[in-house]
Amino acid sequence: MLKLYTISSLLRRTYYPINTEPHAITQPTTLSKERAANIAIMSSTFIYILLFLPFLIAADKCNKYDKRALLSIKSAFNNAYHFTSWTSSAACCDWYGIECDPTVPGSDGSRVTGLFVIDDSTITGSIPSAVGDLPFLTSLRFHKLPNLTGNIPSSITRLTRLSILLFSWNSLSGPIPSFLSQIPSLTDIDLSFNKFSGSIPPELAKLPSIQQIDFSCNRLTGSIPAEFDNFNKSSPPDLILNHNNLSGNLPVSLGVPVWGKIDLSRNNLTGDASFLFGAGKSTRYIDLSRNEFAFDLSRVTFPVNLTVLDLNHNKITGSIPAQINQVDPTYFPVFNVSYNRLCGEIPAGPITAMFGVDSYFHNKCLCGSPLPPCTSRQI
Repeated sequence: MLKLYTISSLLRRTYYPINTEPHAITQPTTLSKERAANIAIMSSTFIYILLFLPFLIAADKCNKYDKRALLSIKSAFNNAYHFTSWTSSAACCDWYGIECDPTVPGSDGSRVTGLFVIDDSTITGSIPSAVGDLPFLTSLRFHKLPNLTGNIPSSITRLTRLSILLFSWNSLSGPIPSFLSQIPSLTDIDLSFNKFSGSIPPELAKLPSIQQIDFSCNRLTGSIPAEFDNFNKSSPPDLILNHNNLSGNLPVSLGVPVWGKIDLSRNNLTGDASFLFGAGKSTRYIDLSRNEFAFDLSRVTFPVNLTVLDLNHNKITGSIPAQINQVDPTYFPVFNVSYNRLCGEIPAGPITAMFGVDSYFHNKCLCGSPLPPCTSRQI
C-alpha cells in the first residue's frame, strides 16, 4: 500500500531532523555534507512523488462499468484460459490483454482503451455484444482465434472513440456490415482471413479518417463500389481486397483518388485498370495480378514513387513503357508482368535489369534481356 504524506509533512521530514519541529530550533546550524546529501535525496523523492503520484493512483483504478462489461465478455467465452487474470479482486487495467491509457481524453487512467484477444484456439463462440459497453475503447483486436465464429455485432457502433478495428485470422462470417460507417473515428479496418461473404458496403466511403481497409482472404463477391471515389482524393485509404471472388469492371471513378496502396490481386476483375496509373501520382504499391484485366500497357505512365508493380496472369497487351526505368530504383522489390500478352523489346534500364526471366516470361512476343534477343519479327 502506497503511504501518502501531506506536502507540509514531507517538507518537515526533508528539512528538519526526525522528531524535531521547526519551533524547537533556536540556533541556526551549519548543515553537514551528509545532511545536505540526505536533503537532496529526499527533495528528489518528493518531486518524483508529485510528478508521478497521479499515474500511480490511476493505475490502481478500474471503472466499475468497464469491469462489468469485461467480466461479461469473459463469461461469454466460457472463462477461457486467456482470461485467467480477469478476476474480480484485481484492477481490470492490470488484466492480460487490457490497456488503460491516461492520455486518452476523459479516461483518467481508469477506463479501458484497448482490448486484445489474440492467438487462442480454446476461445469459441461469437463476439459478445458487451464489447460495445466499453465507451473509451480506441483499439479492438480479436486475432488468430480460429474458433471465433458468427457476425460482427452492431453494438460496436456505440464505440465512438474506436480507431483500430482488427478482427483478422478468425472464422467470422456473414456480410461485412454497412453499420461500420457509423463509427467516424475509425482509421484502420482489418477483417482479413475470415469467411465474410456478400458485397463490399459502399457506405464505408463515408468514413472521414479511414487510412486502411483490409478485406483480403475472404469470400466477397460483386464489384468494387463506385462510391469509393468519395474517399479523400489526396489521401484515400490503402485498399487491400486480394484473395476474394470480386468481379466486374473497375469503376473509372477509382482513377481519381491517389491510392497509396491498392491490392486487387486474385479476384475475377475484368476490363481496363490503366487509370490507376499516372506519373504524377504518389501511388507506391499496385498489385492487379491474377485477374482478367485487359488494357494496353504501352499507354501507361508509372508513378515515380512506385515500389511494387505486379500485373502477372492477366490479358494485358502492348509493350513495356521505357518510362518504367525513370522510377526510383532505390527500393523496388517487386516487378512482374509475366503471363500476359505483351510484345516488343524489354526497355533497358535500372528497374527492368533488376529482375529475372520469371518476371517476364509467358507473354505473346516479349523479348530482350533477360529473355532471348529480339528478332526482326518481334520488334
